[in-house]
Amino acid sequence: MMPIRLYSFKNLLIILTIVSMGLTTAISVYSKEAALNNESSPTEQFVRKHMTNPNGTLATYLQSGTSSNPDLVAGREALSESLGLWMQYAIMRQDQALFDVSYQILLDHFLTEQKYVAWKLDPNGQIKVNTNALGDDFRIIGSLLEASKLWKQDKYLITAREISDVLQMHVQNNGYFVDFYDFARAEAPSTLSLVYVDTAALGLMKDHQLIDSGTYEQYQQMLAKMPSDGIFYPKTFDVKRLKYSFDDSVNLIDQLIVGIHLAEMGREPAPLISFLKREFQQHKKLKGRYTRATRKAEVAYESPSVYGLAILLALECGDKEFAKQLHKHMISLRNRDNSYSGGYVFNKNTHFFDNVFPLLAETALKNS
Repeated sequence: MMPIRLYSFKNLLIILTIVSMGLTTAISVYSKEAALNNESSPTEQFVRKHMTNPNGTLATYLQSGTSSNPDLVAGREALSESLGLWMQYAIMRQDQALFDVSYQILLDHFLTEQKYVAWKLDPNGQIKVNTNALGDDFRIIGSLLEASKLWKQDKYLITAREISDVLQMHVQNNGYFVDFYDFARAEAPSTLSLVYVDTAALGLMKDHQLIDSGTYEQYQQMLAKMPSDGIFYPKTFDVKRLKYSFDDSVNLIDQLIVGIHLAEMGREPAPLISFLKREFQQHKKLKGRYTRATRKAEVAYESPSVYGLAILLALECGDKEFAKQLHKHMISLRNRDNSYSGGYVFNKNTHFFDNVFPLLAETALKNS
């Protein structure tokens, strides 16, 4: 745990502003204050300026767009994933004013009357879905528990408990958490994506008695017993058949997140790290997807989020030198578009997580 930082007088004024002015006005005030902060990353400033909707929610894409499929994300729609990642960034910065803006957005927009977190909002901050997303919920709960410990605020713990209680009541199948629950149809799938098994968040939930030790151990064992093809991990776990499933096409983002969760529980994913080092040494870059059978890249693009997550994994495993090498290349992808200073923008567009994962990695590297 990072040492607690005493608030500056300026941060206290910002918190009071949120209370007295209201959220939208406070966001504007705080953004101006943050712009004056020389410690702020240019990527943070890009997110504030270009990836934030007028209501304070975080846009998924830089450019506006629509989709006829409600299960897909388009344009300036906002995700609970983005909210959780931004809360994690505020924790990493030990910035309570920034965290409280996100906390208020959680209460005002994402948290439903049934106390589940809607997985996405329209650009105006309205909920038009009836489902949650388990991994995002764990990330948000973990951030709330970290904030409760860091800033001694019971309200964060209360909200974390409310969300956790709903997960345990509804978002389960055969005694396991599953990817989501449809609160309109009262239906749950039988699959648990392994990227959602957030051991750090589950550990915090155990420590705060939101889950019992047996539940925590269940998910530790799920990852500990997870098979590997020698480098890559499975994609999902079927909670009814109790079987793991591999995908033929490997999303490196998923692999890195699973690797981080393994490292957090003291099981360094050595084969995956060796693959990353070998790939980076041979090709001077990492690609977004690989074919499982051949270990060859199946796409030409590079993903800034891949580098951000690879840096976080390297730091979790104590390999700061590799993290620095990845960081040097990662930031070379930034500012490719002069119209969007600080952002990882390609062809006039970008995804929120292609900016927040690099931002988290950059901050973690500084903190280390």
